[in-house]
Amino acid sequence: MKRKMQANRPAFRRFLTKLEKNPPKKLDAMAVEIDKEVWAETDCLACANCCKTMTPTFTNTDIKRISAHLEMTEEAFKKKWLKKDRAGDWINTVQPCQFLNLKDNKCSIYEVRPKDCSGFPHHTRRHMVDYMHVFKQNIEYCPATFRLVEKMIEKVNGVEAETAAKPDAVVSKLKEEGKKRHK
Repeated sequence: MKRKMQANRPAFRRFLTKLEKNPPKKLDAMAVEIDKEVWAETDCLACANCCKTMTPTFTNTDIKRISAHLEMTEEAFKKKWLKKDRAGDWINTVQPCQFLNLKDNKCSIYEVRPKDCSGFPHHTRRHMVDYMHVFKQNIEYCPATFRLVEKMIEKVNGVEAETAAKPDAVVSKLKEEGKKRHK
């Protein structure tokens, strides 16, 4: 799946840019509908790539809640596990996430995990066009986002029936469009 995600990333990014510039009517409703389909066929515990390769942003509320759960002071929690990024946000100092059990891909603080984690991959968090940059980033890391974009390509291009079993045909079409633009 990772190779497929990397190979199709440029075509998917072009599609998302096109969608961002000229969104179809009811795009958000379409995203919600497809999101439900995707989660019916996705098992996060089989992947956990988000926890292995990305870090959430920890809000002050997250830090307060998690440090209390771990019976630590907020300062001790930050000193042990977090650092500030260039934007001044608190993020993990290590990857994979220190709270991920690599044997079963379960989170040891799941009940109190950061808001960023509980909402990941943010498919229906905002209007899709306002959050397109996140979709573009996450197609490479999250199989659920990859499948959502793949299904969206099928729906938007109106070729659901004939390409549902072979979405590679849609991707090929997008790649050809990209090549034509670069000539």
